[in-house]
Amino acid sequence: MKGSFIDNLPRIYGIYTGGFVGFIVIMAIAEQMGMSAKAIGIAFVAFTVFIYALIGYLSRTAQADAYYVAGRQVPTVFNGMATAADWMSGASFVAMAGGIYFKGYGYMALLVGWTGGYVLVASLLAPYLRKFGCYTVPDFIGTRYGGNLARFCAVVVLTVASFTYVTAQINATGTIASVALDIPFQYAVYIGLISILLCSMLGGMRGVTWTQVAQYIVLIIAYLLPVFWISNKMGAGFFPHFMLADEVARIGELEQQFGFIANSKEDLALVPKGLAGITKAHSAVNATPWAFISLALAMMMGTASLPHVMMRYFTTPSVKAARKSVGWSLFFIFLLYSSAPMLATLSKLSLIDPTLSTGIIGKSIAEVQAIDWYQNWNQANLMFVSDFNGNGTLELNEFFMGGKAVVLATPEIAGLPYVISGLVAAGGMAAAMSTADGLILAIANAISHDVYYKIIDPKAETAKRLTVARVLLVVIGFAGATIAAMEIQGILGSVIWAFDFAMSGLFFPLVLGVWWKRANRQGAIAGMILGLVSGAWYLIWVRSGGSGFLGITQLTFGIFGSAVSLVSMVIVSLMTQEPDKATQKMVDNVRVPSGKTILGKQH
Repeated sequence: MKGSFIDNLPRIYGIYTGGFVGFIVIMAIAEQMGMSAKAIGIAFVAFTVFIYALIGYLSRTAQADAYYVAGRQVPTVFNGMATAADWMSGASFVAMAGGIYFKGYGYMALLVGWTGGYVLVASLLAPYLRKFGCYTVPDFIGTRYGGNLARFCAVVVLTVASFTYVTAQINATGTIASVALDIPFQYAVYIGLISILLCSMLGGMRGVTWTQVAQYIVLIIAYLLPVFWISNKMGAGFFPHFMLADEVARIGELEQQFGFIANSKEDLALVPKGLAGITKAHSAVNATPWAFISLALAMMMGTASLPHVMMRYFTTPSVKAARKSVGWSLFFIFLLYSSAPMLATLSKLSLIDPTLSTGIIGKSIAEVQAIDWYQNWNQANLMFVSDFNGNGTLELNEFFMGGKAVVLATPEIAGLPYVISGLVAAGGMAAAMSTADGLILAIANAISHDVYYKIIDPKAETAKRLTVARVLLVVIGFAGATIAAMEIQGILGSVIWAFDFAMSGLFFPLVLGVWWKRANRQGAIAGMILGLVSGAWYLIWVRSGGSGFLGITQLTFGIFGSAVSLVSMVIVSLMTQEPDKATQKMVDNVRVPSGKTILGKQH
């Protein structure tokens, strides 16, 4: 090919997309010829992971600029795709539709918050942090406010938030690998970890960027194809999004038709941990307008605080490109987010609508237990039925499913060829891996660059710095897999906590660092420490049985933490000496959306 690698990106990824579609066709033919479901699942996961690992290997680098920020040469469209893949985690792909399915449409506050957060990113932070020219978020904090303590505090907040997030992603890869490869979840999380490290270890941000573009292509095909196919098969139209209100109304009619009997404590004691019933469940999320608004607000502020999201905009060629890249990110994210409520709706209809061949409510318990897809997911501890009322017929309150199974199992439930289930598994794996890559890299880069290089050994050579970063990747990944194997919290809950931790300690130090010249080192340190500690305290208090106040729950504790952060940062900054003239001039310069970067070649 003529021209540089960057010039040929459209052609390269066009060929890659065509090759992946060809692989799907080959697997479909193999299924018709008798290839087993297990072999198809293994083939999809193995093939895609191999491609990602190959991209990671080909992107290997020994240059600091390429390892930390991909050489700052990623075009806007491709950075938008990489950001979307980085963003649409295992929670977005695997767990979000499950949350909407079980908890009602109040969980769409997540969609509003996660998408709306990019408005804050574009207007308040991304272009200005790119203008600053830093490698990491703590790099901005350390240089803007000065001193190693401020830098170290930012690393601590970043690590807490990102590590909480990464355990959820490894949980998702473990879930998919355990089903596709038919191995126990506790071992599957380490298989997922190895897959993640293959993408990021040699190439750093450069390897992760080009891998994430490839992963986005896989995950968006895997998410949209089943939605359109199932909708068309059920008669909801090829493009079902416009029919969502009708389908939701249909679910309401069916739930009234079947009636609902609450399960007794004795019944629920028989249900495996983590499974929920197909009920008219309405969580606290949609109990009040404030509950919806507070969750959306927390997710918006958390989005604008997450270090692995901010890092993506450090890779663009210019400040203008960073702003454009946010727009492309939103477009690529919208393609999946607009479909999650539809998938949840179609999945529930597939199970409870008696006019569909896939409906199971009203059938005999024995008949349901004999269905292949039920047996597969029951063995994975993600589905359960029991004849609680003893009439031999499956009632609405006698079928239980894990939230993680909604997206992964729906193609089988809807009667689609198993090749689509293999494709969905590969898409879920891509979503979880892409985010885990970005998160582990964010932690490892922050510690290697901002703690080891900037604080411990400022004279360290590039090769030594990158070796430290790679060792940290392995250590952090292994720790994340070990925590994920314990299943302390579900995928969606862990992700929401990560947003709350990030906003508690970083949102106002970042925003005020750009927009308030009077903000100083002492104020930033107070904001980060008190914000993170108070947010964590509030979470522990509520989890321990505390009633909470002002409607702030364990899902929105970041509102409390960030409020403490803002108040303490403003008060301490005003009580102490203002930043020097050079720092204030630097802040003025950062707000100009053109010109040379502040740090230039200092790195």
